[in-house]
Amino acid sequence: MRGSLIAALLLALSLPVLAAEEGHEQSAHGKTPEAGAPGTNIDMPFLMAPMTGADGKLSGYAYIASRVTATSDANATLVRDKLAFIQDAFVRDVNAREIAKTGDPVKVDEPQLQARLLADARKIMGPGKVASVAIVQVQIAPLRPGPVTAVAGQLAPPDPLPAAEGHAAGEH
Repeated sequence: MRGSLIAALLLALSLPVLAAEEGHEQSAHGKTPEAGAPGTNIDMPFLMAPMTGADGKLSGYAYIASRVTATSDANATLVRDKLAFIQDAFVRDVNAREIAKTGDPVKVDEPQLQARLLADARKIMGPGKVASVAIVQVQIAPLRPGPVTAVAGQLAPPDPLPAAEGHAAGEH
């Protein structure tokens, strides 16, 4: 019994890895991002990118999962060796320039961001080592519910809590 439980747990833990290598994960809009040959895909740490509203004030953050695909197994090893430098370039990029779609401050312009991240990775690695960068998943987290999130239809402003009986305003 205990051995089958451990085997089931190991299988459950290995499924996300197998799916990532086979390219079965989906982006926020249902498309499966392209993946390279097995062994050439490097999942990057999540990026946390600031999102600003039309007023220029911080309205929330986009959490972005990405994947770098190297041109070969040997180049994938080189990319893994420089992963920290690539991540640093990605973080600097998403904090230096807006990532939202023009006219829609609660959605990420994925094609533009993908092109920017690819240019960053190629700048760090040099020519011929990075084949592509894929945006695997995007999650938007607003700072607080309000008009920006109401437009996105994600969250409604919370209802004020009714005063409890016997504890009206000013009573203790």
